[in-house]
Amino acid sequence: MKDLLIITPPFTQLNTPYPATAYLKGFLNTKNISSFQMDLGMEVILDLFSKNGLIKIFTSSSSYLPSSNSQRISSLQNDYIKTIDAVMAFLQGKNPTLARQICSGNFLPEASRFDQLDDMEWAFGSMGMQDKAKHFATLYLEDISDFIIECIDENFGFSRYAERLGRSANSFDELYTHLKKEPTYIDSITLRILKSSIEKNQPKLVCFSVPFPGNLYSAFRCAQFIKEHFPEIKIAMGGGFPNTELRELKDPRVFEFFDFITLDDGELPIELLHAYCHADKGNNSTTEFKRTFLVENSHVTYKNNSQKHDYKQSEVGTPDYSDLLLDKYISVIEIANPMHSLWSDGRWNKLTMAHGCYWGKCTFCDISLDYIKLYEPVAAKLLVDRMEELIAQTGENGFHFVDEAAPPALMREVALEIIKRKLVVSWWTNIRFEKSFTADLCVVLKASGCIAVSGGLEVASDRLLALIKKGVTVEQVAQVTSNFTESGIMVHAYLMYGYPTQTIQETVDSLEMVRQLFEVGILQSGFWHQFAMTAHSPVGMFPEEFGVIPELNEITFANNDIAFKDKTNIDHNKFSFGLKKSLFNYMHGICLDFELQEWFDFKIPRTKIDPDYIVSCLEKEADFNIKPSSKIVWIGGNPISEDFTKSKKGSTWEMMKLTFHDKSKTFTISLEKDKAEWLIATLEKVAIQKDITVPFGKLKESFENQFEDFELFWYSKPITTLREFGLLVL
Repeated sequence: MKDLLIITPPFTQLNTPYPATAYLKGFLNTKNISSFQMDLGMEVILDLFSKNGLIKIFTSSSSYLPSSNSQRISSLQNDYIKTIDAVMAFLQGKNPTLARQICSGNFLPEASRFDQLDDMEWAFGSMGMQDKAKHFATLYLEDISDFIIECIDENFGFSRYAERLGRSANSFDELYTHLKKEPTYIDSITLRILKSSIEKNQPKLVCFSVPFPGNLYSAFRCAQFIKEHFPEIKIAMGGGFPNTELRELKDPRVFEFFDFITLDDGELPIELLHAYCHADKGNNSTTEFKRTFLVENSHVTYKNNSQKHDYKQSEVGTPDYSDLLLDKYISVIEIANPMHSLWSDGRWNKLTMAHGCYWGKCTFCDISLDYIKLYEPVAAKLLVDRMEELIAQTGENGFHFVDEAAPPALMREVALEIIKRKLVVSWWTNIRFEKSFTADLCVVLKASGCIAVSGGLEVASDRLLALIKKGVTVEQVAQVTSNFTESGIMVHAYLMYGYPTQTIQETVDSLEMVRQLFEVGILQSGFWHQFAMTAHSPVGMFPEEFGVIPELNEITFANNDIAFKDKTNIDHNKFSFGLKKSLFNYMHGICLDFELQEWFDFKIPRTKIDPDYIVSCLEKEADFNIKPSSKIVWIGGNPISEDFTKSKKGSTWEMMKLTFHDKSKTFTISLEKDKAEWLIATLEKVAIQKDITVPFGKLKESFENQFEDFELFWYSKPITTLREFGLLVL
C-alpha cells in the first residue's frame, strides 16, 4: 500500500523517463510519504511492441488496408512478429550481437521508412555498427507505428497521443466529447496496466504529471477510469501543461475527472494534498492548499491559502528513479547525426542546475511564469552530491541538465567539482550563447565530461535578436559555438522563423547564416520551428508593441498558443519545408554549396550576407584583457624536470626543461631555472585537485615579488604552450 501513485501518462520519451515524477518522489522521500511512480507510456509501448502485442495488432486490424505500405506490412506480419522481441532487446542494450544481423540485411522486414536509405548510404561510413543497427531498428519501429496509425489508432505517436485534442484547446468541449466515446485500442492497454498498478499499490491519491499537450487526453481517460472503478481515490493533475495552459480554468466539467489541479512547483501542493487526503474529513475548515484549483458549490475555485513558502532547491531532495523500468527503455536513432540523437539515444539521469532562467528577458518566452521567473541556482557541491547518489541508484553515468538555460558560472563550478572528485560522467545541457563561454571555460567543461550543449540562436539576425532581447549577436554566437566545437563539445541550435515583423529577406539571410555556421563546422545540429505567440510571453501580453494582432477567444479551459496576424501579412508557413529540408542536409554535411533558391519552389530574394561573414567573425582578434579576479586553474599533471645550462657570447646561465604528458601528447617547455621553479610551485597551487583558488591578480603579484615584467612572461611562447594544454583562465 502506498500513499500516492504518481503517473506520467502516455507518451513522452522512449529512451529515458521524463523526470517530473522522479523529482516528486525524491521530495516525498524527505517527508516520509510513501509513493510509487510509473511511466505509463513506456509500459504501454512495451506491451504494444512485443510478440503478443503485434499478434493482437495484426489480428485487430480490419481487412481493408488503406495504403500499399500497410498492405506490405500486413503481408510481412510473420516477420515482424518473429523479430520484434529480439529488436526491442537490442534497443534496450541487452542483445548487442544482433547488430551484425541487422546490418547484414534481409533480417528486418522493410517498408516505406527504409526508402530514405538510398539517399543516406553515405552517412553510414561515419556511423559505428551499433549506431547503424539502431538506426535501422528505429526505421523498423516507425514502419510498425505507421501501420498502427493507419489501421488501428490515428492518434498514436511514440512521444505523444491525441495531441490535437490538447493543443490550443480554449474550450473543453471537443476533449469532453471525445471522452464520451468508447476507449481506443491504445486506451484499453493503458487502462489495463493502470488498473493493475492501482490494485497493487492501493493509493489514496493518484497524481498525474502532464508535461505536454500529447499527454493530456490519456490523463483524462485514466482519471475517468479511476472515477468509475475506484471512486474513493482522489485524483490530481500537475505538470508543465496545467502550469502553462490551465491558469484561467473555468469549466467545472474538468472536475468530473480530477479533484485537484495544481500550478507551478509541485512539492508543497502535493504535500498539502496528501495531508488533505489523510485528514479528518469532519474538520475541513483549516484545510490548506497551495496554487490549487478545485470545485466548490459547482464553481471552479482557486485556492492558495497556505502560508507555507515553497521549498528551496536545496530542500527538495535527490530525484528518485526507483519503480521505473530503467532497463526497459529503448535507445533509438532517427537520423544519422550524433548531436541530434542525444534526445532519443541513451539513458540520461535528469537534473536541474537552477530553477528558472538567469536571463529571463526573451520576448517569445513565458517569462511571466514562475518556472522561468523565479531563478534559484543549486550549489555546485550539492549538485555533484546528487549526481553521485543517482549513479549509485541507477547505475547510469549520463546526465542531462534540463535547465531553461544553465548559468555559465555554475556550470564552471560543477565542472571543477566533477574533476576534483575524479568522477567519470557524460553530461549535456541547454545554454545561452553568451560571451562567458570562453575557450578556456569550454576546455574545463569538456574535461569534466560535457559532451554537448543546445542553445537558442533563434533568428540569425541582429535586428531580430535585439527585438527578442536575446542578449547575443550572430557574431557572438559564432565565436561561442567555435569555442565549444574546438574543445570537442557538440552544439545544437534552436532556430526560429516567422517572428513578428520578420521580413522575407531576413528569413533568407538567417538561413544563409545557418548554412555558414555548418559550413565552417562550428554547428553540428539544429531545429527550425515557427514562432508561436504564447499567452504568458511579452509578445502575447503586449502584442501591439510587436506589430501583431491577436485573435482572442473566450477561455474556459486551456490558454497558451494564441492565433495572430502579423502586420507584415507574410505567409511564413511556406518557408517551413525548405528550411527544414536544407537543415536536414546541412546536419549530414551535404549540399552546403547549394544556392538557397534550390530549397524553395517559389522565388526568394538573394541573400545580402557576405559569403565569408561567419569566417570573418572567427578571425577577429581575441581580447587579451584578463580580469584580476579570474581564476587560474591547471588541469594537467606534474612535469618531469631536467636542468641544463645555456651559453651565449661567453655567458652561461641555468635553465630547466619541463616535460608534460597529457592523454594524447607529450610536450616540453624550457625556462630559466628560477622561473621554472616558480612555475612548478605555482602549478602545484592552482592544480584542479586543490580547494585553493588563485586569482589572476594574485598570480601576477606572486611573480612580480621575484621577477619583472609579468606580461612578457605570461604571453611568452612557453606559457602560451602551457595555456594550450590546460593552464586555464576561468
